[in-house]
Parts: sequence; C-alpha cells; structure tokens
Amino acid sequence: MSKLKNSSHPETICAVDYAFQRIGGKHKGRVLYQLSRKTLRYGELGRRITGITPKMLTQVLRELEEDGLVERKVFQEVPPKVEYSLTDTGRELVPVIMLLADWGRSKMAQVAAT
Repeated sequence: MSKLKNSSHPETICAVDYAFQRIGGKHKGRVLYQLSRKTLRYGELGRRITGITPKMLTQVLRELEEDGLVERKVFQEVPPKVEYSLTDTGRELVPVIMLLADWGRSKMAQVAAT
C-alpha cells in the first residue's frame, strides 16, 4: 500500500480509507446521489437533502469540488445562477452509489417487515 497525500485529507495508506475520506460522512453520499440523477442548483440540493444546514451544504460541496467529484458552474446573470454536477470522476462513483442505495432500501425493508 502506498501513501497518498491531499491538502484537505490526512495521509492515506489504504484504498478504502482514501475513498471514504472523499465520499464518507453524513451528507456527501446524499449529495452525490442527488447529483447522479441530474445537475442541480444549490437551492434544489438543499430542498432534496433533509437535515442539512446551508453552511454544511456549502462545506460539503466545496470538499467534493476540491476532490474533483463535483463541478460548480457559475452563470454570469442577475441574480447569479450556480449549478452543480458530477465530474467524470464523480460519475465513476454512480454504480457504487446505486449499489449502496439498493442495499439500503433492502435493509430498510427488512427492518420495516420485523
């Protein structure tokens, strides 16, 4: 295993650790899931993700952008319009995110059935 370094993440010695430093946490997976469906504006993302504060959404989007998973596009108009979408690297995660979503739905159904 090699050590990888990124300015916003501590040293990484494991591929799983590397991945979860970028997509782990309470909100990143949900942001990626929503953006896997379509490009969204900031307000749309905030409405689709329950329990996230505007400050946290901004922080999560900045981290995902810094890690090259999300692209922020600013339109020069009044009022300003900003859209978020997955980068090519972010789109590589879509099959993994969908597998996690399927697993979560299955487990939620099992819990509900008991």
